[in-house]
Amino acid sequence: MTELSPSAWQIESAASVAKDYGKNSISAALRAAADEVAPFPGRYPMNEYMEGFRDAKQSVRLQLIAIARELEGRR
Repeated sequence: MTELSPSAWQIESAASVAKDYGKNSISAALRAAADEVAPFPGRYPMNEYMEGFRDAKQSVRLQLIAIARELEGRR
């Protein structure tokens, strides 16, 4: 079996813990993916390019969180 990267391991772990507690494991995995791929942006001065990059990552994060919330609402 192939060893998982730290990011993949975090996502798999979040899904398993959620499943153990009777929560939506897909939603937990999406939230973990959002944290791994696009963590909450820091608050420090940036140039215009870096602000655009931060905004793009934040957009991805918000989309993943929105899907997780939608899945949580179905339960």
